[in-house]
Amino acid sequence: MSESPASLELLIATLARLLVGCRTVAVGAGSPIPAAASLLAEHLSGGRTKAMILGSTRFGPFSDGGPELFDRAGQGRVEAFFLGGGQIDGEANINLVGAGPYPAATARFPGNYGSAYLYFTVPKVILFREEHSRRVLVPKVDFVSAPGWSPPEVQRAGGPIALVTGRAAFAYRRDAHRFRLTSVHPGNTVSDIRANTGFDFDGAETVPETPAPDGAMLAALRGPVRDKLATIYPAFVAARLAAA
Repeated sequence: MSESPASLELLIATLARLLVGCRTVAVGAGSPIPAAASLLAEHLSGGRTKAMILGSTRFGPFSDGGPELFDRAGQGRVEAFFLGGGQIDGEANINLVGAGPYPAATARFPGNYGSAYLYFTVPKVILFREEHSRRVLVPKVDFVSAPGWSPPEVQRAGGPIALVTGRAAFAYRRDAHRFRLTSVHPGNTVSDIRANTGFDFDGAETVPETPAPDGAMLAALRGPVRDKLATIYPAFVAARLAAA
């Protein structure tokens, strides 16, 4: 599924809506779409939501980079974070190590870094991956870099709340350790989602279409948010968020 600028704006708006009410949201390095969503949420909230972007001196308070992010998360000072994965399964386990039997992976992914720690400490973790295919959304990850849930006796303050892809949006049911389909992006159907998802999920056979960004969102995204994002990810903005 190829992404057009309009569908990219839809993805950013969908992620931004999940941040409503959050006071602090952190974004890891190399994550331009979550960064755009965080800056959009900050703009629309009038600054009540604070975007903290790793690798940015202007929009990140992290003088010590990753270690300071981990300290803030452990102290309960990060309310939302984004994670992706080379593989994601129906229990919200993510794989950032590689595809195939460990340790003889047939394909290597970027690596875990602090994913497991942040998955346990940040209350609202949003899983995001543009590609929506059975290659990514698998029945069971080949390697658990970070588990979507833990037994009751394990102390855990954080975990997943949602999964957003290039085709649809899901809510995560922590009580059942399963995803529930909440909306499909324009041009997709529930049948499309089932055909391209390797794991089973809950949801009716008819779900709403993911709402398009409203006028205020578009004005912010095409103006001040794009300008701020360009200071962090100039190549991404030039290639994918060119002026409308």
